[in-house]
Amino acid sequence: MKKLTQLPGKTLLAVLAHPDDETFGMGGTLALYAQRGVKVHLICATRGELGEIDPEYKETIKSASCVRTQELRCAADVLGIDQLHFLKYRDSGMAGADANHHPQALAAQPIEKVAEEVAHLMRQIQPDVVITFDPIGGYRHPDHIAIQRTTVRAFDLVSNPDYDDPDGLAPFQPGKLYFHTMNRGFLKATVWVLRLLGQDPHAFGRNKDIDLVSIANVDFPTHAKIDYRPVKDIREKAAECHASQGGGEMNKGFRGFITRLLGGHHETFMQAYPEPKPGESIKRDLFG
Repeated sequence: MKKLTQLPGKTLLAVLAHPDDETFGMGGTLALYAQRGVKVHLICATRGELGEIDPEYKETIKSASCVRTQELRCAADVLGIDQLHFLKYRDSGMAGADANHHPQALAAQPIEKVAEEVAHLMRQIQPDVVITFDPIGGYRHPDHIAIQRTTVRAFDLVSNPDYDDPDGLAPFQPGKLYFHTMNRGFLKATVWVLRLLGQDPHAFGRNKDIDLVSIANVDFPTHAKIDYRPVKDIREKAAECHASQGGGEMNKGFRGFITRLLGGHHETFMQAYPEPKPGESIKRDLFG
């Protein structure tokens, strides 16, 4: 690994929904900043209770939440995450599932209630940069959308003197808020290849419940692009921790082919705060 410019004293906070979101979505970014000396914190809202378990593990795994929590701890160690913070909510499943309405389901919670919990943690952590999902939660997962809206609201609350912090912590203003976005070139290439192979890109994934075409057509701006090639091996090793979710195959087969086709190893972000100036060039550093 080449020597990376260090950022001592900086703190990065990712606010996500499930175990594996930290690796499959933005693992390269988290690993890169950990290698640069940034303190990386992760808030995970659920334990991934409804994640689809890889068939070879179904006979031995009795609790998805238990194994996925352990997989997250493994991945966090590999990525260099300094501290994990769990919220006590339940995986809501995909849109339309009965689990969406479970009393503890993240997607069923009032945004303000969860945002106050996240704001309290933000005041404890005092991050320079906060990152979460884009407004459609990457692929429209109800929990991703819920935690994205929660994070946006918490970002406002954390600096508001009228927010009554349970421990009396003082208001704090993080420097930046970014939304992780899915690479549209990657998505469009995936749609093209699926059609070429005679598969329906409107029904993607193990449960055929992800519409890649509609997702690829939502074009969020890119304000930051992070090259994680110096830590790509770390990201791949972290993916292997999520064995029950097929993490070891993330860079093989179809997905690996598309990544190589597009010369991947970049993660993209949309800047939400402060509002970018018109014509501003794409950043190569979230702290820059």
